[in-house]
This record gives sequence, structure tokens and C-alpha cells, in this order.
Amino acid sequence: MQKLPENFETYDEARQKGFLRLKGLKDSGQRVVGLFCSYVPTELIYAADAIPVSLCANSEEPIAAGETQLPANLCPLIKASYGFALTDTCPYFYFSDFVVGETTCDGKKKMFELLNDIKETFVMYLPNGREPREAAINAWRNEIIRFKEKLEDFYHITISEKKIREAIRLKNREREAFQDFLELGMLMPPALSGYELGTKADASSFTFKIEERISDFKKRTEEALEYWNKERKGKSSDRPRIMVTGCPNRGVRDKLLKTIEELGGDIVIIDTCGGLRNQLQKVREEGDVYTALAEKYLDVTCSVMSPNQPRFDMMGKFIDDFHIDAVVEIILQACHTFNVESYNVKRYVTEEKGLPYLCLESDYSQADKGQFITRIEAFLEMLS
Repeated sequence: MQKLPENFETYDEARQKGFLRLKGLKDSGQRVVGLFCSYVPTELIYAADAIPVSLCANSEEPIAAGETQLPANLCPLIKASYGFALTDTCPYFYFSDFVVGETTCDGKKKMFELLNDIKETFVMYLPNGREPREAAINAWRNEIIRFKEKLEDFYHITISEKKIREAIRLKNREREAFQDFLELGMLMPPALSGYELGTKADASSFTFKIEERISDFKKRTEEALEYWNKERKGKSSDRPRIMVTGCPNRGVRDKLLKTIEELGGDIVIIDTCGGLRNQLQKVREEGDVYTALAEKYLDVTCSVMSPNQPRFDMMGKFIDDFHIDAVVEIILQACHTFNVESYNVKRYVTEEKGLPYLCLESDYSQADKGQFITRIEAFLEMLS
């Protein structure tokens, strides 16, 4: 297992430092927009001279508060996110001027109704599928324009097409740097642990300047490549190469991902909304900016899309390109779209790709860690 670098910053540490950075920015008059999902076109937020901040929570702590108004058998991400807002204990929510949501899962849709009583919440109406293509693109394009108009009305500004194009080009540069970093997992043996890959990818959202994020990703990629060429290149490894797919895993990263690697697996790619799959497709830089944004953001391969063949096409590419030995799917409790789709994921992985598959369904508590250790040990033993 790859050791973490001496200066490795945990997700919680990065989040805490982000609090202080954000307070400084707000004190200087910075505009801040809170969001929950990778379907939201952040280029528009940057074009409004604002910064997007993620409000998806990964802590068990605020769930009890969330359950005073939400059902106990709801997704932990939703309960924790709402619990933070309800108790006013999340600086990112506190500093957000307003919140933008999207009609992905039913749980979030209904939670946004309650959230709007706490802070103004603008909801984008996402199409349920990508087909018929022209109709879906036009519908999402209209929502993107509506969001742009919301930003203009809220901040009393005009967002020019020039500013949007500049933001598109800058975000595409970030996607390139992010992709190069995550593709370190293609190396054999891997240059970095999957735990570090995932942690740095998620924690990057607490660095608010895009140029700084680009620089950070490039620096760490160069360091890892230098280390690999000196210490790892040409060496063999009997550790199975694992792809993790499924739900956002911030709240279970230590419980599940870290355990997989401590027990003998190498996580070389994380196929989630915060991982590589959303970095491959850039926003087209020519033509109508709203259509270009609609095309990119409608093609996010989340399980809320039905049917969702692009997810399987991308999984197949990752399995081949990263030389995957087995797939582990992580499902958050009550995430019905990913849970239902896991049947087809298992069938695709085992029947079409001929690989072992393990599904782990959990929440943010530590109560089930022991049983997962047993299941992961047995799974990895089977691969040896």
C-alpha cells in the first residue's frame, strides 16, 4: 500500500482551512453560491464573479438534527446536509448568498422545499433522461439560461457572453489538470493510493481560486510521477487493482475506501461524481455557450438519468484503461437510483467484463465497520 506523503492534508483539515479562507473572502465582499450537485454549471457562477461552494455533508454529527424534520430512513448525505443548515453549524451554508439545487433524486427535491425556509434556494429542473436528445438539450439549456438570469437578478449584474466563455476556458484547463492527476491510477503499480486520489480530489473544492487548484494538481502530479519513476517503475505488485463506483463516498471514505487498501487492495480509480468521470468531457468552447454547457452537464453519468447507458460505456473504458481486477460499488442507504441501478452494474461487470463485483451499502455511522471488514477481507481473499 502506498504511504501518504508527509504533508498530506486530510479532508477535514482542508475543510477547516477552507472555513477561514471563505470568511476572509466574504469579508472582502466576495459573492458565494452554495450548491449540491455536479449538474450545476459552475461556469455561470464564476462568470458572475462569484465562487461555488459544495454543501454536501459527510459527517454523522448533524444527522440527528436533520431527522427532526426528515425521515430516518433517508439518504445520510441529505440528512447531514439539511442538519447542518438547520442548526446553522456549516460555515459554507452560512456564507452562501443563496443556494442552487437541482431535481435529481426525490429526497433532495423535497429537502430543497424545507431548505428554502432557511435560505433562498433556487431549483434547476433537470430532465429525467438524455433522450430524445434535442428535446433534453433544449430543456436543460433553458434551465441554464434561467439560472444565469437568477444570478443576474440576485446580484443586480449583467453576465456577458465573454465572461461565460472565459469561465469555460478556465474550467476546461482545470479539468485537464484534474484528469492528469486522477489518471496517475493508470500506472502499474500505482503512483498514489486511491485514498489520496479521492481525498485530494474532494478537498480541492475548499481551494476557491481555479488557478490555485490547477497549480496544486499539476504540482502533486509532477511529484507523484517523479516518485514513481525513481521508486516504483518496473516493479511488480500482487495487490488487486480496484475500481470504486457508485454514490459520493466522502462520508464513508475512511470506513470503506481506506479499509480496502489497508486489507490489500489498490484503488486505482474512483468512478463517482467527484472522481474522473466528470472530468473527461470538456465544455465545447465554440458556438452557443448555453448549448455547450447543456451538452456537457446533461451528460453527467449519475444514476438519476434513465436509461443510463453512458455510465456503462464509461465504466467499460475505465476497466480497460486502468487494468481493473475487480469492481466495488458503494451505495448510500436509501439512495434508490444507485441501488436499483446496481443490479445492472453487477450484471455488466460480471457478465460483460468478466470481473468480480462487490456491493457495499452503508451510511455515515461506524456501527457496521466490523461487518464490512469481514466482507472486504473475504472479497480480496477471493481475488488472490
